[in-house]
Amino acid sequence: MKKVITYGTYDYLHYGHIKLLERAKALGDYLIVGVTSEDFDRKRGKINVQQSLAQRIENVRKTGLADEIIVEEYIGQKIDDIKRYDIDIFAIGSDWDGKFDYLKEYCQVVYLPRTEGISSTQIRCEKNEIKMGLVGDDIAFLNKYKLENNYVNGIKIIGICTNVPKKEFKNTKSGFVLDDIQLITNDLTELLKSVDAVYIDSNVNDHYEQIKSALNLGKHVLCESPICNTKKGCEELQELAKKKGVILMDAIRTSYSVAYSRLLLLIKGGEIGNIISVESTITNMSEFLNGVKPNSFMHLGAQALIPILDILGCNYKDYRFYSKFQDSNDIFTKLDLIYDHAVASLKVAEGAKSEGQLIITGTNGYIMVPAPWWKTDYFEVRYENQNDNKRYFYQLNGEGIRYQLLAFIMAIGNKKEAMHISEKTSIEICSFIEKFINHTNMYEI
Repeated sequence: MKKVITYGTYDYLHYGHIKLLERAKALGDYLIVGVTSEDFDRKRGKINVQQSLAQRIENVRKTGLADEIIVEEYIGQKIDDIKRYDIDIFAIGSDWDGKFDYLKEYCQVVYLPRTEGISSTQIRCEKNEIKMGLVGDDIAFLNKYKLENNYVNGIKIIGICTNVPKKEFKNTKSGFVLDDIQLITNDLTELLKSVDAVYIDSNVNDHYEQIKSALNLGKHVLCESPICNTKKGCEELQELAKKKGVILMDAIRTSYSVAYSRLLLLIKGGEIGNIISVESTITNMSEFLNGVKPNSFMHLGAQALIPILDILGCNYKDYRFYSKFQDSNDIFTKLDLIYDHAVASLKVAEGAKSEGQLIITGTNGYIMVPAPWWKTDYFEVRYENQNDNKRYFYQLNGEGIRYQLLAFIMAIGNKKEAMHISEKTSIEICSFIEKFINHTNMYEI
């Protein structure tokens, strides 16, 4: 019996996939189809897959072409599978021509002609094409955002609303934000008329009115946290989004990264026992050293709060700010929270420096995420017996921007907000911003 094996992701299984499977099947007597797992796809930088592994396997099964279906989970597995299943022919699409010649040492390699004019990427784009606008004055970051958007199917950035004059836009090593931008304006209403959604990275004091304007026009909003600077304002915006049937999401990139998601799952699974303490630190002096006035908690507080609220929740019993001000701007702020059975502490600073790590203390062990923890692709779980320590590594593409955009697309497509940052957490972040502005429970050092 001649055995054939082929591999693929098979997202939105289409005619091209089926034709390739038919050609592979015709090469032998028994066809094994390998379907890639979510983790394996992410490690390869393939983040646009929108159907679950179970859905994709079921779709392949329904074709009736596969005699056996396996899951591809790691680099190098193809060699293991060829040996394990005693494979005679490895078949793959011609778009991979030459890529798998190294397998000729183990079996015959055949590159099959692919069906032109159709692909999963094309289907995803047609299914989810969203016209998006950017709002803000940090042109360097918006440039990065646009470039990372190129890796995500389904969103096309067509405009920007900014107060920065076009003549002051600067070219960067990674590309120019205006390469194919169709609309440049300082009028938000003009931008909103041309787009389906907006990404907002403006001054937090402008968020409320900008988001409200977008929601009232039925536009989806992805906004850098905090959503606004008052608890009431955030609640109003969340309700308005529901009323209009659109998505309002916080854009804290860490929350959408694979490593951070896996960390939360380990904690919730009891890996380090009951949580006693969470310590979160973020410092960044780059702008302060260049003469920009610091605004530590307003700029960094939301990011530092996320792991505390995700792990311990929003039902704290007491809190206290400790801030160091310079010309009415905080160069350093520490926030302590007390829960029934745990404590938490965050430190943020734009005019002081500390180790930017995240430490979660449990009754059985602790998790250490090294600096900069908010961009993590690695963390450690440590125990009393060091021989039991574990290290976890994950791919982080585009500082989490790609994962954030993908979650935004999926939320729009599913007509419900992704659960990376809950509505309750978003409101609590705004509540702390309001408390800080009002100097509530604050000790100035």
